[in-house]
Amino acid sequence: MTRHLVRLTLVWLALAAGTAHAELPTYTLVARDGRLTPAVLEVPAGVRFKIVIRNEGRDAIEFESLRLRKEKVLAPGAQSFVVIAPLKPGEYDYFDEFHPDTAKGRIVAK
Repeated sequence: MTRHLVRLTLVWLALAAGTAHAELPTYTLVARDGRLTPAVLEVPAGVRFKIVIRNEGRDAIEFESLRLRKEKVLAPGAQSFVVIAPLKPGEYDYFDEFHPDTAKGRIVAK
């Protein structure tokens, strides 16, 4: 009986983890020609979410947010993601470290 209960618990945990991951709100950020689109991502405050970053440009990029302590380097044509912990209401800047003058954006948590 105990072994059966352990198996059921493990199956339940695996399903719960898969469901939580699948339901994570996802936003897409595209880097191209020294720009990040969209320049503003509006997200709900207090909710964990994922940002998919696609580099559609010809140069490498480095997505970075100092306040969120996130950075991700992508080669041309690459795609990756960062997961952001629940945010308090406010604004959180991000930028492309390799194009800091033109590739800037902001997450607005409401």
